[in-house]
Amino acid sequence: MLATNYPVLDIFLTTLYFFIFIIWLWLLFMVFIDIFRSHDLHGWAKALWVIGIIIMPYLGVLVYLIFRGSGMHDRAAKQAALQQKAFDKYVKQTAGTPGSTTADQLSKLAELKTKGVLTDAEFEAEKSKLLASA
Repeated sequence: MLATNYPVLDIFLTTLYFFIFIIWLWLLFMVFIDIFRSHDLHGWAKALWVIGIIIMPYLGVLVYLIFRGSGMHDRAAKQAALQQKAFDKYVKQTAGTPGSTTADQLSKLAELKTKGVLTDAEFEAEKSKLLASA
């Protein structure tokens, strides 16, 4: 009974409209994110863009894309680079301090041995541990 009241073309059009609406929502959120990510826009300019998009959503998003769309990719790439830099810094901090390579640790062990802090047996044991873990 449903098939006679709702033809295949209507199903296709409903699906198409649904996906167009989802794409427009995604674009709207990306524009809002870009407005607040942008450091070259100051408070009043951001407020005016937000008000314009809220009052006239379709036209506001279209005008924003025309005037400021070319910089959206640059701002997103800059943000991604900053996030990658912060992630790399975090990984380096948690993995160990710079200069804690196996060669550096072996040279520290050799210094401790020459100062007399480590015996020959302790030095060899620590050296074998380091080489086994590397």
